[in-house]
Amino acid sequence: MDTWLGPTFCNTLPLSFPISARILSSSFSSSSSMAASPSHHRFHHHRRCYSNPNPSQPQPALLVFSGGTAFNGVIEELKNFTDRVAHVLPVSDDGGSTAEIVRVLGGPAVGDIRSRCLRLSDQSTVEALAVRNLLGHRLPLDPLQAKSEWYSIVEGDHVLWKDVSKPYRETIRAFLVYFQNQILRRAEESFCFSNGSIGNFFFAGARIFFQSLDAAIFLFSRVSDIPPESLVLPVISTNDRLTLGCELWDGTIIRGQNEISHPTRGTIELIKKGSFSTPALPSRIKRVFYMSSEGKNLLHEVFPSVNAAVLEWLNNVNCIVYGMGSLFTSICPSLVLLGIGEIISSRSCLKVLMLNGTWDRETNGFSASCFVTAITDALNRTYGEPSNRLQNLPNHYINTLLVPRNGEIPVDIDSLAAQGIFDVVDRISSMHDEDIFQDSLFEIFCGQVHAWIWHLV
Repeated sequence: MDTWLGPTFCNTLPLSFPISARILSSSFSSSSSMAASPSHHRFHHHRRCYSNPNPSQPQPALLVFSGGTAFNGVIEELKNFTDRVAHVLPVSDDGGSTAEIVRVLGGPAVGDIRSRCLRLSDQSTVEALAVRNLLGHRLPLDPLQAKSEWYSIVEGDHVLWKDVSKPYRETIRAFLVYFQNQILRRAEESFCFSNGSIGNFFFAGARIFFQSLDAAIFLFSRVSDIPPESLVLPVISTNDRLTLGCELWDGTIIRGQNEISHPTRGTIELIKKGSFSTPALPSRIKRVFYMSSEGKNLLHEVFPSVNAAVLEWLNNVNCIVYGMGSLFTSICPSLVLLGIGEIISSRSCLKVLMLNGTWDRETNGFSASCFVTAITDALNRTYGEPSNRLQNLPNHYINTLLVPRNGEIPVDIDSLAAQGIFDVVDRISSMHDEDIFQDSLFEIFCGQVHAWIWHLV
């Protein structure tokens, strides 16, 4: 008989994995048995559980849906838990220097991917830190100063090149020069370097040279020495420009990720993603979808294909994580694609929602169950093309909720129980409490192994 622990997890983590008495008392039952017994719902207050004491044993494999900012806070400590993580990121960000690259050169947005690659990059040597600092550098806001500094970098005489060896210097600079060449070929577009990201420029140069986003990610991963078992996967592998749209409950259509989450006034300015300085939406978001940005059907909805590598990982990981971040513009764009909901609902594994610590423009007034509903609707494609809709229950997609302690999002336990979600872990002290997030995941895995053993007995 199958439980939602799943055979892949059993084959990955050995049965000799240590399980403490305090974890045994909070083991996880199957989704079906819990749904049949509402009295089983619990609100856990876990104590510390440290990382795997036997590093020779296989590490659990995770797939994380997230954007390029909020989840970055837990990356460093997540490395101590497992290197086997597939980071699935959207390619529809149209803010900051990404917007300028897309405006002039077209193609998918690479800002979120670049951000995650930098967080995963090596920092163990002087040269590794120098490469990370170079690719993580942003140019000044002033357009003239930005252009001047960019020329200093691309010509190879900027101080950022210090401690970067000749092989790395020549490799990185080659793609920066190629990017500059592409800009010069479109001089009539008058590219603005203000607040530009050197990593984004490198990414764009590599993508255009190889005519492949996957190849550009591979090159960036090797240059920044990302662990080979840590993957950064665009949810859509494309060379085309993609635009995110959303429909509000009042019928309003908003075009562009930046306009949805934190609209600017049409000028170059720093985006404060956690700020409430932007005006509120006229009504809540009903759904997000993709819109054509090129060709004759400029404002029409399109249905891009999901990256096949994402589906392959979804079929084999031990745990699926919906990371904290912008719910409708960072998480849901990856969930609305055909094939994602089908596989997640069929998997018998740990499916964790990391609840945000605060509201933002997209989720103002939401409770925990509202987050669950939004994710369920996205995976079911509830308000999209009728022929593509699914009708799965919320607990087919989420079976565990990690809650930031002292967060402002209300945790409505009864509503969550009605959705079939009974494991609510009040564990994380803050949105970016990295070590406690790591221990929480480890503790949940321990409980899963115990539940599987008892199921066999």
